[in-house]
Amino acid sequence: MRVHTLERLQRLSAAPDEAFRFFSDASNLEAITPPWLRFRIVTERPIVMHQGTLIEYRLRLHGVPIRWLTRIAVFEPDDRFEDVQVRGPYRMWEHSHSFVRSGDGTLMRDLVRYGLPFGMVGELAYVAFVRRDLEQIFDHRREAVASRLGRPEATG
Repeated sequence: MRVHTLERLQRLSAAPDEAFRFFSDASNLEAITPPWLRFRIVTERPIVMHQGTLIEYRLRLHGVPIRWLTRIAVFEPDDRFEDVQVRGPYRMWEHSHSFVRSGDGTLMRDLVRYGLPFGMVGELAYVAFVRRDLEQIFDHRREAVASRLGRPEATG
């Protein structure tokens, strides 16, 4: 399996603890996900985040309904957390979020490591649309986060 990565850095005017609280509140994920995905959390709320928390989502991608279950694998308050796919569209999905003080605000880093199923067919899908879709999703997130937590200074 080939492992792909997507990394995004964003400077926010919010302090690291505020940025961490926003991102570790699972209900905010719906607010920063593009509407075209028709993304919704199906896990009963409120969701208490900690290592081991399971969160189930439903979305539509290119008209295909997708059920996705993730587990919080790492949870270090105010610093970082990581969600990993338990069940979903990827063969592997590891998404870490980290928050580091930068001047008066925060440097937030998203790092996604993922692998696709179906061997060469999955790799063709990566070239045809998966990479582009993920970039568009994270571009949308950047703008949505900036409107809630501060200026949209992208650094990567």
